Amino acid sequence: MHQVIEEHLALGTEAQELLFLEARTANTFSQAPVPDEQVRAIYELIKYAPTSMNQQPLRIVLLRSADARSRLVAHLDPANKGKSEQAPLVALLAADLHFHERLPEVFPHARNAADRYADSAVRERSAVFNATLQLGYFIIGVRAAGLCAGPIVGYDEAGINRSFFPDGRGRVIAVVNIGRPGPAPWRERLPRLRYEDVVTQE
Repeated sequence: MHQVIEEHLALGTEAQELLFLEARTANTFSQAPVPDEQVRAIYELIKYAPTSMNQQPLRIVLLRSADARSRLVAHLDPANKGKSEQAPLVALLAADLHFHERLPEVFPHARNAADRYADSAVRERSAVFNATLQLGYFIIGVRAAGLCAGPIVGYDEAGINRSFFPDGRGRVIAVVNIGRPGPAPWRERLPRLRYEDVVTQE
């Protein structure tokens, strides 16, 4: 059992364990379904994650059909194919490389906000960085729903982009398997760096 220092955290023990201390990346899943209503509840929670200029570039494609799942699995590394074939829900998380088109809506007090991203290279870097930030919140949101998330990045990125974003608008940043844990879902937990290894002061 992890030691929880409650006096320094506003989050209660149960929530700490659900979201962080006892949460694990699942490698197998049960076949209990993950309904659209549950995914919507996750999104309604995590949509408040901070992003630069509120740009919110994350796009989520739920792969529910056999055709979509097959198209994805064809581009996964061999070690990941079985995981995504077996998971009750697979979410394809991508960055919208044209997020700037929505800035007048989501960042309305800065009339010329979109002009900052006229350069496509600058826009792509910002889209990928901020969508990846949102990805972290998405994983926490899945855990908050009592589910397990199995994020994977072992895949043919160009192949997935061609298959799911042929117009060039999206760029995949992760595939996330979602569901309740199945038989023997956990590997031995790997070590974490100590506070002293990570945090310095100046």
